[in-house]
Amino acid sequence: MGVISVTCALIILDDKVLCAKRSVFMSLPGLWEFPGGKIEEGESPEVCLQREIKEELGIRVKVFFSLKSNQHSYSPTQMVRLMPFVCSWESGEVVLLEHEEVKWLTKHELKSLDWAAADIPIVEDLVANWNNIQRQLVN
Repeated sequence: MGVISVTCALIILDDKVLCAKRSVFMSLPGLWEFPGGKIEEGESPEVCLQREIKEELGIRVKVFFSLKSNQHSYSPTQMVRLMPFVCSWESGEVVLLEHEEVKWLTKHELKSLDWAAADIPIVEDLVANWNNIQRQLVN
């Protein structure tokens, strides 16, 4: 089984994080995720994330640090390794270039969404470590 390395951005602004709903044109339509994408050959995860966020949402982000990765198998032949990074919004206005909808949610609201399976452990990790993450962003 091949492993596909994928990054995702936990874009935090004013005690909220950006969540994106997958469109009908994407796999897993209607499920929520942290935006990001596949790492291309020779690309670092951080560069991948900045490129993907620009392509998907039209904004620039600053990448701070990574959280614990998660591996999930959506099929017997496909394993995804999802690598989350805490980010801040640098510039630009959000444009829905791939997703159906975005929401800025507090840590208390995150579990109310119907998340893609690979993102669920990342949501749980983010909620459990929210205060520590916020402190690291300030320092």
